[in-house]
Amino acid sequence: MRRITLWLLSTVAAVVLLFSYRTSTMGAGGGDTVAVTPANNTGAAGSGSAGQQPTNNGSTNSGTTNGTTSGTTTTSGSKTYDGSVAQTRWGPVQVRITVANGKITDVEAVEYPTENHRDQEINQYALPILHDSVISQQSAKIDTVSGATVTSEGYIESLQAALDAAHLS
Repeated sequence: MRRITLWLLSTVAAVVLLFSYRTSTMGAGGGDTVAVTPANNTGAAGSGSAGQQPTNNGSTNSGTTNGTTSGTTTTSGSKTYDGSVAQTRWGPVQVRITVANGKITDVEAVEYPTENHRDQEINQYALPILHDSVISQQSAKIDTVSGATVTSEGYIESLQAALDAAHLS
């Protein structure tokens, strides 16, 4: 009888500890977000420093009035479209695509969660993988990045909104 009681109490204690374990010290509330530019884009003909996008001074906004998606025409004939902001568990995620001749030529994460070091570490790893997947697949039908599922799902959601604004599939 004594063994059964000890076993039952230890099992209950283990279950209570298991359910009270928090996987992160962050709350579900919003955090700081920053804009990011993929480091492998150096601008036209290699000009500029790594990680900087060329600016578009002659653009005209042709997006929607609610600010969720927008299209900008550049002088080279390419257009940029902002996806809607996807609210994820760890913070907002938004992407911007550049389309030329019906093809996605670039995609960048405009904002993503960076509240703590772990968020920064995950996104530094995941965003280039997501970028490369979008460029190669030319759609939002890409795999999520293992270890960055929440960010990947927000990225894909915002990407689909940008593709819809660009009238691409």
